[in-house]
Amino acid sequence: MSTKTIAVLDDAELKDGQMQEVAFEDGKVLLSRLGDKIHATSAFCTHYGAPLAKGVLTSDGRVVCPWHGACFNVCTGDIEDAPAPMALHSFQTQVKDGKIHVTAHPASTLKNNMSRQATLLATGVNSMGRGVVIVGGGSGAFHAVESLREHGFPGPITILTKETYNPIDRTKLSKALITDPAKIEWRSAADLKIKYGTNIRLGVEVTSVDLEKKTVALDDGKETLAYDRLILAPGGTPRRLPVEGAKLENVYTFRGIDDAKKVDAAAQEGKRLVVIGSSFISMELVVAVSKRKLASIDVIGMEEFPFESVLGKAVGAGLMKYHESQGVKFHMSSKVDKIVPQEDNPDLAGGVVVNGTTIPADFVIMGVGVAPATEFLKGSGIELEKDGGVKVDKYMRVKSGKDTRNVFAIGDIAVYPQLNGEDTRIEHWNVAGNQGRAVGCTISGKAQAYVKIPIFWSAQGTQLRYCGLGAKYEDVIIKGDPNEMKFIAYYVKGGKIVAVASMQNDPVVSKASELLRLGLMPSPEEVKDGKDLLTIDISSTSTKAKVAS
Repeated sequence: MSTKTIAVLDDAELKDGQMQEVAFEDGKVLLSRLGDKIHATSAFCTHYGAPLAKGVLTSDGRVVCPWHGACFNVCTGDIEDAPAPMALHSFQTQVKDGKIHVTAHPASTLKNNMSRQATLLATGVNSMGRGVVIVGGGSGAFHAVESLREHGFPGPITILTKETYNPIDRTKLSKALITDPAKIEWRSAADLKIKYGTNIRLGVEVTSVDLEKKTVALDDGKETLAYDRLILAPGGTPRRLPVEGAKLENVYTFRGIDDAKKVDAAAQEGKRLVVIGSSFISMELVVAVSKRKLASIDVIGMEEFPFESVLGKAVGAGLMKYHESQGVKFHMSSKVDKIVPQEDNPDLAGGVVVNGTTIPADFVIMGVGVAPATEFLKGSGIELEKDGGVKVDKYMRVKSGKDTRNVFAIGDIAVYPQLNGEDTRIEHWNVAGNQGRAVGCTISGKAQAYVKIPIFWSAQGTQLRYCGLGAKYEDVIIKGDPNEMKFIAYYVKGGKIVAVASMQNDPVVSKASELLRLGLMPSPEEVKDGKDLLTIDISSTSTKAKVAS
């Protein structure tokens, strides 16, 4: 495959701090200008294909996807932040006769070939020794493997997971109700073995850890496996309410492929669904099945509005109005009394009793959160918090037990120090992925504290995006109209904006995440007075000193 050099744009049309998507034969290239240097990369995010030109460029060389927070280095195309699963192609540029010329393989500029494997400084193939053992096969594990090899870790890596499939894009389970793991698999077992020197063992359960011997026991001691470094990334276990009938056969929780298969099989035309809990997972599943002509969808929530504790009353009310327009009936400010069986089958739920009234059901989804999957750590010496979480330091090393140097905890189980000084456990897909990337870097020899701004997204008719640490917010500033599903919400705590949510206002949340990262978020007063985040310059070289500081 031969390269071509093509003039793609007048030099004068690309100013310092600007990005522009340009044509390259049948493909597209993203141009980014930082001072007098022009960089060219693939034009689309390797996560879900978002046009990066609509994202956010910073003067320290980062481009942030406008959709889900994936971030790349525009100088090299390398991954900066999850959830990017692959790197961007990077192309040569030069300015000649007033034109910007790009040299590239034309095939590498096509959208269906927009990504490349990240540069791996080690592969670990044929390596010997104990190496790194990762408990869990989710986002944290996947990104830890990527980062370990990107940063040159040469030893063996072993993933131990209860799941029977390779690491998948779990976010698509609730958003699209996908039941075939092959369709959302990040890496095959062959890729992990051949390209990453990683052995993945499916369908095994770690039941205990011995910190002194540096071993993990599988399946109640039937086998032990030794490690030099241990990454605990087991994720969470869906909770069930402690009410009568919670374990009836057609009362489903939701976490993995098997759960998706059960819900998919049950959600057939004419069936009645009751959802317990108005969480993000619950409401994403409501969206996923809402076009299946169910007889009824009833949602039971403890708050006045869905998502109220995270997004506030006004946004929650707007989203509730949308779901009601799709035929969903809400029973809010309520709690479940019990789940009653069908008259002709005592093993199946036939209704959910709320405030003394029975809501009929052919199946029930219980979306009431997850508990850290840390039962196997009891007796290890690692202290568990009341909710089952594990406290870690800024490098994600465990803070208790006989080995606080070589054992790391990430993802749903990690109670980690926030930039605001608080210790918090956050159950976000991106958080787990970026913690895995940080730990991979640290184990490889370059200690990297985890300091990323949390980002999440949710399919609620249109895409909801959120960034920051808005827990226990004190005020909400809203621009736009949540009832029209088009707004920006700023969450205020301690006189500062600590989080931002939006719908139909991309790339505001991506820009907000960078402003929060850099400590450059405007004050609540400035936002109330009309300050637009998208007008704040963090892209031109004149801002490099404050961006890099």
